[in-house]
Amino acid sequence: MATEIYTTCYPSPIGVVKITGTDTGICSTLFCEDEVVVSEHVPDVLKQCVQQLDEYFTGQRRDFDLPLVPAGTVFQQQVWEQLKSIPFGKTNSYMDVARSISGEKAIRAVGAANGRNPLCILVPCHRVIGSDGSLTGYAGGLWRKEWLLRHEGILQPEKQLTLF
Repeated sequence: MATEIYTTCYPSPIGVVKITGTDTGICSTLFCEDEVVVSEHVPDVLKQCVQQLDEYFTGQRRDFDLPLVPAGTVFQQQVWEQLKSIPFGKTNSYMDVARSISGEKAIRAVGAANGRNPLCILVPCHRVIGSDGSLTGYAGGLWRKEWLLRHEGILQPEKQLTLF
């Protein structure tokens, strides 16, 4: 018997996050531009995900405590596991992640796995930047990556110009 997949969404300040999962774990959290069809039955684990995302966006949560069940290759799983070790308010470069997994030669593969992370925010791929500090790539859009890094205090808030 196939495992049932359920869907709900969270209306974050930077767009709707579509959450999919089973009765026991979260499969994906992805920004969605289209209308989301929400499941009639929403398991507790998806409700907990919505609550924890809300706590994150309102500044009450820095780490997530949810069972995650993303689909991916063994290498992708290694990369995503490494991303979870990057603390709130900190960044790593793609090279740092590659070195921690299998060496510098894996940097392109790390970038590809990072870009295929199905658990945005929960597995903080937004905390991976270029070795020169540049905000390279983000599947959800660079403007969202910048917003998330500002939210976490990594980037300074933009200064508004005053006329007087």
